[in-house]
Amino acid sequence: MNDLKPDVKRGRNVSPIWIVPIVAVLLGIWMVGYNFYNQGTEVILSFSNADDLIAGKTKIKYLSVEVGQVEGVILNPEANGVLVKISLEKGYKTLLRKDTRFWVERVRIGAGGISGLSTILSGAYIKLAPGEGEEGARKYVGLESPPVTPVGAPGVRLVLETDNASSVSVGDPILFHGYTVGRVESMALDEFSQSVRYNAFVDAPYHKNVTSGTRFWDVSGLTLNASTEGFTFSSESIETILSGGVAFAVPAGFESGEPVEPDTVFNVFDSYKETLQKTYQHGAYYAVQFSQDISGLVPGAPVTYRGVHAGRVVKVMVRELVGQKVSGIGEPIPVLLYLEPGLVQMGDTPEALERLTTAIRVGVSRGLRASLQTGNLLTGSQFVTVDYYPNEEDKTLGEFAGYPTIPTVPSGLIQMTRSAKSFLDTLNTLPLEKTMNSTNSAITSMDNLLKSRETQNIPDKLNAALTSISNAAGGLSPGSPAYEQLYGALVALRETMASITPDSPLYKELESSLYKLNITLHNMEQLTGSLSETARVLPAPDDDDIIPEARK
Repeated sequence: MNDLKPDVKRGRNVSPIWIVPIVAVLLGIWMVGYNFYNQGTEVILSFSNADDLIAGKTKIKYLSVEVGQVEGVILNPEANGVLVKISLEKGYKTLLRKDTRFWVERVRIGAGGISGLSTILSGAYIKLAPGEGEEGARKYVGLESPPVTPVGAPGVRLVLETDNASSVSVGDPILFHGYTVGRVESMALDEFSQSVRYNAFVDAPYHKNVTSGTRFWDVSGLTLNASTEGFTFSSESIETILSGGVAFAVPAGFESGEPVEPDTVFNVFDSYKETLQKTYQHGAYYAVQFSQDISGLVPGAPVTYRGVHAGRVVKVMVRELVGQKVSGIGEPIPVLLYLEPGLVQMGDTPEALERLTTAIRVGVSRGLRASLQTGNLLTGSQFVTVDYYPNEEDKTLGEFAGYPTIPTVPSGLIQMTRSAKSFLDTLNTLPLEKTMNSTNSAITSMDNLLKSRETQNIPDKLNAALTSISNAAGGLSPGSPAYEQLYGALVALRETMASITPDSPLYKELESSLYKLNITLHNMEQLTGSLSETARVLPAPDDDDIIPEARK
């Protein structure tokens, strides 16, 4: 019997159960690699609130194309805002530049119209506007409102500065010759200068019209100007009337200058009229003192020399007056003036200023005086005028609070008031009532005499009187000069009186004259009463000070 041994071979058999874990591991490795290779870019945005932002739902869009979504929303460490974590899909990280901007697109209603209506159905989303700076930024501060001008738009950005925000706001137009060429992008209050600063953008090719000689002014709404020249209205367009705006141009008579660089700062004037006022470097301060009401005289009011603009009112020097040793008998009110030789075409040089001060010093000794004039009766505005008054006594420049003072004279209205008051005072002292009563009595008696029946015998009585005088004159020596003169006068008087009869023209004319005289005296009595009342109504130009004096 053959001993046969089995040939046993041992091999490594893998259990099928391991196939599943191996495939899972391989699939996981592939997915990790795929996700790592295709993962999006994470970005952190800062907003003031999380209105309409939902993690995992709110989309990120650029040109209406979804490029990412919101991954999470949390409070910032200071708890005064929110941090929004977003993820951009692969291939869009090139949109993330230093000046890229993000904002929440939602329905907005403003002066510029209604925007974001598409979000009513789709919901709010975060809109992206790529910039032109360096790539690589991952943290941004989101905008609270959409940017007015796209990044990269051709034109120039400027900074407009003003002391008062007025009615100009973000989105308002910038006009050139009435045509919209740009817009206001943003506004903020500068914490150092305490002025309002606007970031404005002027589109190409109109930005070439902005030069160093350009002036900007506010054209918001309807402008009503009430000054010494009266009332004036001005407006630019319907858009600026409803919302507001800023206009610019090179004023007539100004040089255009050179092109400006981006972010050049320009001052915004309140009106176009103010842009026409050239600024001069040289001028002189003078004080004037008025012993009359100065209401309506405000800082900035013009100072004229025979109608030619020569300067402006700087301030009413009440504080300086109170600081002086006053007598308490009604001190005049001092007003500070600033006169510029350039305004009267003398030049804007130190030499021109010296000529101006010399002319004023010499002129004061020859009657140069300052006075108040009413510029507008409706508004009550006043201004200061300087002119020569040859009848004034010689004076020299005075001094108040360190400033030379120009003597003053009352204005024409004050002089008229004083003359009227003096006339009325004199009129009141006359015995008009007694005189008029006596006159009325005499006229009444004469009128009764003429109307009486005895009037018919007046010529006979006068003839008898003349006969008696003639008889008396008969005692004179005939042929003597006295006799001849008296006799001739009596003959003429007899002929004249013989013609006075109730039906004669002379009699009727005399009666009419007496009647008219009676009416005139009656009207004069009424006029006297009116003048007496007026004397009590007119302001008395006294020397009482309207400002309480400082206590010693």
